Amino acid sequence: MTTAPAVRRVLLLSNSTQPERGYLDHAADAIVRHLRGAKQLLFVPYALHDRAGYAAKARERFAALGVKVESLHEAKDPVVAVGRAESLFIGGGNTFRLLDALQGQELLAPIRARVAAGMPYLGASAGSNVACLTIKTTNDMPIVQPRSFDALALLPFNLNPHYLDPDPGSKHMGETREQRLREFHEMNAPPVVGLREGGWLDVDGARMTLGGLGSVRLFRRGEPPQEFPIGSDLSFLLRAGS
Repeated sequence: MTTAPAVRRVLLLSNSTQPERGYLDHAADAIVRHLRGAKQLLFVPYALHDRAGYAAKARERFAALGVKVESLHEAKDPVVAVGRAESLFIGGGNTFRLLDALQGQELLAPIRARVAAGMPYLGASAGSNVACLTIKTTNDMPIVQPRSFDALALLPFNLNPHYLDPDPGSKHMGETREQRLREFHEMNAPPVVGLREGGWLDVDGARMTLGGLGSVRLFRRGEPPQEFPIGSDLSFLLRAGS
């Protein structure tokens, strides 16, 4: 497994749309700060089946921010397109479909190299999942089978976007999200950040902070879960496993 690069500008959103808000509206200011004046963005629509429709949605949203969007599914050579990208956004959808496409086009190493060189990386939901070590803590069904669960490893831990707390009044008899993450730690060592809706992780070099709405729940093997409020410095997680 490739370890996380030393130079990182990574913004990972739990979700792309909040109730009664438009696409990426809740995180628009954070995205603008993250891009730091970049005027071109390469969008990766591989997590959805309708890639053209997804790309059109991204183009419309980022045009309002003064950013021109090119879609990776339209590139003659995806590896070359990644190498030339000023910034990169991987959208949400099905994480297995997304990773399968990235692996099939041999894009993990080129993306990893560009982020290591300082290219801003933006992810939402599935796009946030693939930024981590593996996709083993995604909520999605395996509708396709990627060659492995190993992902970009931009960060040395795993993420569970859309994290849900147990509902004490629920009559559902299946596992809670917390129980599933405890099962993960029965077989795996990396920490897992349970990222609730409206929240994001903002990584700038050696510093990582929690932004957005609400707190996160951190799961570490053999330890009780911990809560961290908005604004918390989570930089210690960038040294996980070192």
